[in-house]
Amino acid sequence: MIENLNPAQSWALLTNNPAAVLIDVRTFIEHGFVGHPPKAIHVAWKEFPGMQLNAGFVEQVRQHAPDQAAPVLLLCRTGVRSVEAAKALEAAGYQHLVNIVGGFEGALDADKHRGNIDGWRFDGLPWEQS
Repeated sequence: MIENLNPAQSWALLTNNPAAVLIDVRTFIEHGFVGHPPKAIHVAWKEFPGMQLNAGFVEQVRQHAPDQAAPVLLLCRTGVRSVEAAKALEAAGYQHLVNIVGGFEGALDADKHRGNIDGWRFDGLPWEQS
């Protein structure tokens, strides 16, 4: 099952459930330079150049989240790639998947800027840069 939670609900799940794992599926550059939640594990769903699908994604997640019954939360920029990644993990047998709606940066506003409507940073949740 893939559940959709907003960033605040996701942070609550992470802080209240020690078995929960947060996987950041964005690119290496996004994770490191744009920022990420504390303890987010980076496993890219797609990567530059060309945004090629990471063929080892499921196996790489399995290294960090071996318990397929534990909550696995997935974060990307806006909540699109994380849904794709969640579907792949669901097909691999993961049972409690969470797509973080709005992602890290959120939707574009009228001026085509992110971070002003929704998303992890917009909600004022903890984050850091590498």
